[in-house]
Amino acid sequence: MADIKRKGYGQVEPNHLSGIVTGQIYAQLPVKSSETQLEQGQFAKYNYAAGVVDFDSEDGEFMLVYNEEKLYDERKQAHKDFVYKVGDFTDKQMFPRLIRTYVGDIMTTNMIGAANTTGDEAEVTIGADDTLVVGAYLAPNTTKGILTVAQSKPESGMVWKIVKVYTMPDGQFGVKIQRVQ
Repeated sequence: MADIKRKGYGQVEPNHLSGIVTGQIYAQLPVKSSETQLEQGQFAKYNYAAGVVDFDSEDGEFMLVYNEEKLYDERKQAHKDFVYKVGDFTDKQMFPRLIRTYVGDIMTTNMIGAANTTGDEAEVTIGADDTLVVGAYLAPNTTKGILTVAQSKPESGMVWKIVKVYTMPDGQFGVKIQRVQ
């Protein structure tokens, strides 16, 4: 059982995301003040009653964090280099773009298992080669909204299934996933 690693921040390749076409994109609320960064491929909840985007609200459905990439450093121009950090905003508030997903939606990602908490070029273990296989189920956790491998298909909530072990555009490990619940 070998560990699979990702270099840099999480990436998303939107193969077929209905929310983009239907316009179900939410971007009016800031992230809860205790959060310091957001990577592409995390899932968050739009907690309108509290006026924030968070991960642990009991109400609402998880939505995909898929921000417009703006890379101002000419030395760092890859998808793996993009992350929202609170320090990059003058008012210290991040307003992420959340996209609603539906059963049948498909995307390719490497944002599984853990966030990058140490920096741009850090290696992050995202899983093991015997768990990130075709047919495995993934669900977002309530601590950071990161997809994690489920032992069996969860009975409720959002569920994604690995349909192809793949690569990201930069050649790193990735999985093509389809929302099944």
